[in-house]
Amino acid sequence: MKKVLLLRPRGFCAGVVRAIDVVKLALEAYGPPIYVRKEIVHNRHVVEELRRAGAIFVDELDEAPEGARVIFSAHGVAPSVREQARQRNLEVIDATCPLVTKVHLEAVRFARLGYTIVLIGHRDHDEVIGTLGEAPHCTVVVSSIEEVDRLEPPDPQRVAYITQTTLSLDETRHIVERLRERFPALQGPAAQDICYATENRQLAVKAVAPLCQLLLVVGSQNSSNSRRLVEVARNAGVTAHLVDDASELQPQWFEGVDTVAVTAGASAPEHLVQELVRDLLRRGFDHVEEVNLKDEDVRFTLPPQLIQVSSRLTAMER
Repeated sequence: MKKVLLLRPRGFCAGVVRAIDVVKLALEAYGPPIYVRKEIVHNRHVVEELRRAGAIFVDELDEAPEGARVIFSAHGVAPSVREQARQRNLEVIDATCPLVTKVHLEAVRFARLGYTIVLIGHRDHDEVIGTLGEAPHCTVVVSSIEEVDRLEPPDPQRVAYITQTTLSLDETRHIVERLRERFPALQGPAAQDICYATENRQLAVKAVAPLCQLLLVVGSQNSSNSRRLVEVARNAGVTAHLVDDASELQPQWFEGVDTVAVTAGASAPEHLVQELVRDLLRRGFDHVEEVNLKDEDVRFTLPPQLIQVSSRLTAMER
């Protein structure tokens, strides 16, 4: 019998749900055009759907007309971007994930206390770019143990670390351990920065790794948390592939495979997962078993200017 192990939790996290709702509510309340700086979340299908609904995605604020309504993506922005928005009289709706905001506040706190801040993350990721902007004069980005070994802070007794929220748990732990070896007085966040959804999806992959020969992760190539799921599976000895949707499946992947595990990154819509499962059924994987590792019930409140809009639209639907 060939089967599919469908992992839970998978797909949208609370921050992604909030960010997408922000764009949809803004379009309903104010009508297009609504400008969005960068991709609201890192998923091609989500961005295209919102673009069809009237959202205009821009790389920089000067691509939006002065006085326009602009949404900041879930990944957060640097203070310089907020200042630019003020100078251009843009009406900003902030969809930054609250867990990313937490990391920004930690950067500000450590900077005020005079620490060298080690930001563990990927330099070209939107979240890291935004966080780095909080204290660029005293923050250094590292993504490996080798880069930790090259650090030469002004005061080794005053070093603190923060992290991108979508990293590999294991890789980050090793980097923090090395930081602590080099700088015994190392300070860090009161609670880990890696978000609950990233952690839960990685733990689910680890749990099913001994039970499958192949793991498929639904998510876009620029989604950090999705790419980490592939890494976690491969580190556990399981062949894994990241696909935007079922159209990217390759027949040779399934040769000699009896059990396929399926999960999705935190910005991947559930309908893409279901389409992929239907494709697997057509390939002979005729038994689908849902594996639930943990229930998630996290919810984030909307930005203040959209709370009343949401209530009004809900009332109109009744």
